[in-house]
Amino acid sequence: MRRKRAEKRIRIPDLKYNDILIGRFINALMEDGKKQVAQKIMYQAFDIIAEKTKGEPVDVFRKAINDTQPSIEVRSRRVGGANYQVPTEVRPDRRVALAIKWILTYSRARNEKSMALKLANELMAASVGEGSSVKKKEDVHKMAEANKAFAHFKW
Repeated sequence: MRRKRAEKRIRIPDLKYNDILIGRFINALMEDGKKQVAQKIMYQAFDIIAEKTKGEPVDVFRKAINDTQPSIEVRSRRVGGANYQVPTEVRPDRRVALAIKWILTYSRARNEKSMALKLANELMAASVGEGSSVKKKEDVHKMAEANKAFAHFKW
């Protein structure tokens, strides 16, 4: 090992709920450095969730993230001239990152009016185990299950 590992940065929580995970999500939602726009969208989505579910939006958000996190994924590994899809466990930090990425990708792809509404609906769908982001997780798990024969290439 030539260089030292990069140290983990301290994550800043969001302003309204003082939650690191929400802060992380807002940063992923942000485009062109416009954090206030991202915060506005996020908090509007939370208002929509609170209105529709009559519950706590942070709980719905946390459940959505947990239900979208993959526990196993496939990675390409080249062995003797052939590429194999080797199933590997996902690190906890990457699990959250993938969940956030999938929720944002599929909420942007929805066809509702505003981004806040798209995000709110995707989060609500994910929290009850539905929606495209949860389907993506299931597809990743199926892929890993199908390639279980190549698990011995993991090192």
